[in-house]
Amino acid sequence: MSRDAAIAGAHAYFDDGGFLADLKRRVAIPSESQKPERMPILETYFTEAAIPHLRELGFATRIVEGPEGCGPFLIGERHEGDGLPTVLTYGHGDVVRGYEGKWIDNLSPWEVTIKGDRWYGRGVADNKGQHAINLSALAPVMAARGGRLGFNVKVILEMGEEVGSPGLREVCAKHKTELAADVLIASDGPRMSAARPTVFLGSRGSFNFDLELKLRDGGHHSGNWGGALRNPASVLANAIATMIDPNGKNLVEGLRPPPISNAVRAAIADLVVGGNPGDPEIDPDWGEPGLTTPERVFGWNTLEVLSYLAGNPDIPVNAIPPEARATLQLRYVVGSDPDTFVEAIETHLAKHGFTGITVTPSRSAFAATRLDPENPWVTWALASIAKTSGKKPALLPNLGGSLPNDAFSDVLGLPTIWVPHSYPACSQHAPNEHLLAPVAREALGIMAGLFWDLGENGNDIIKAARA
Repeated sequence: MSRDAAIAGAHAYFDDGGFLADLKRRVAIPSESQKPERMPILETYFTEAAIPHLRELGFATRIVEGPEGCGPFLIGERHEGDGLPTVLTYGHGDVVRGYEGKWIDNLSPWEVTIKGDRWYGRGVADNKGQHAINLSALAPVMAARGGRLGFNVKVILEMGEEVGSPGLREVCAKHKTELAADVLIASDGPRMSAARPTVFLGSRGSFNFDLELKLRDGGHHSGNWGGALRNPASVLANAIATMIDPNGKNLVEGLRPPPISNAVRAAIADLVVGGNPGDPEIDPDWGEPGLTTPERVFGWNTLEVLSYLAGNPDIPVNAIPPEARATLQLRYVVGSDPDTFVEAIETHLAKHGFTGITVTPSRSAFAATRLDPENPWVTWALASIAKTSGKKPALLPNLGGSLPNDAFSDVLGLPTIWVPHSYPACSQHAPNEHLLAPVAREALGIMAGLFWDLGENGNDIIKAARA
């Protein structure tokens, strides 16, 4: 049998309805990790969907409890032999809120509904459909290789990614030996466009923080006291204006990244942000001057205001508010140290004469990660995908968004290759989430080709990566 046979088998699995049937079983489980009352259902995704599929593929599996208050984890392994390459793959079976009643034509988020090339349902893109594609691509490789893959596979699935992956790093650290591998190959997030296969090597970090200024206990009449009392909303607005200029440049020196490396700049040069159906129109003059839009998104730190609150925006009253609060977010790349961010912000505000503004991290951060674009695993993955698809894949040094890649790159010490199977306008995290059928079919073939190639020359890539 051959590589072509493995890819043809993956396409046949899609064409015959096998993948759709599996996806329907997964989507039917309302595994909303953002709702505490759904906690008992989270493990159901493992017992009714993931474990049966993995055992069909010859995996031994077990459910692992995370730290207190965290969702469960599933660890599985298919071991074919010592001395073979070992790949770790990852996915999350939890989803965001279903938003029942808000979908087009009142579609149920817990059913897969087909409209043209779009398959609607909560989790079809984020992330049930994506990790199901990767696991499903193993079977045709085994069939084409006489029941063997030619490598070992380990898998870890979590049920808390949509609430920040609590416990993932701790579980990886505790089970580090059990999860040891040569490379992580996983899928999440979108391609650059629906038509172009994509590889990314990590993600930007995410650091949310609150700025708060409280000057007094209650509001005071704006006619009687206007001009006599300092307005915290005005003060805070001016403070933020020293941090972000009118064109979106990040002005806080301690929140700016090191210069973009030549290897990262070369990878980014091939990328285009936006221009796809459903994408917003790009503002080319917004952000760091002297950089292209892709460099700003994938190679730089961006500081954004997420919310601003003072008084009662819904029912404004004639009073000077006693306090004002804003939530800001820094998306940051490798080379920035999140442990220094709060001090850098406080130093900046003091330098500009602002006192009394408290700086409080408001959410635990995903760390910034990035595999070297010149790593042999990257070259190998790009070549494999190009051979299967007949297209030049887009290479993102890191995703513009954030995901828990540091659990694998930092805790487990793995090179990380991400091959996303969604696209930018998939409406993940919103009503009408959908997967594009042509992308899913192509992705099954791409992953079958990638896994076939891993069995063929995985040990050679391991040696080159360690050299």
